Amino acid sequence: MVTVAAVAGLVIIVLVNSAVTALMTRFFRVRLNTRWGGLLYSLLLCPLALLVLGAVLSVPIGSLIDLDRGTFITLVVVLPLALGMTFDYVWMPSPDDVELARSTN
Repeated sequence: MVTVAAVAGLVIIVLVNSAVTALMTRFFRVRLNTRWGGLLYSLLLCPLALLVLGAVLSVPIGSLIDLDRGTFITLVVVLPLALGMTFDYVWMPSPDDVELARSTN
């Protein structure tokens, strides 16, 4: 039986992993000057970071919920990866469209 604490823990893990994905995707889009570089780095490096972060964050709720490997990967890696990248690519403006303040030096 799933407890409220286990569901709340999973929701927190999904939200944290989604935020990490959005930040990593934005970082790659800003730092890389290629058209596909940010997307490729996001698709290759974000899942690894999410898997490690999900494993670390799931330690406190590990005994409260019993998930098989496929469900864990879906909830902790695939869903946050899709949410975070969608947030950055759809909702946030393109890095080229953002004007930065000029330095007065």
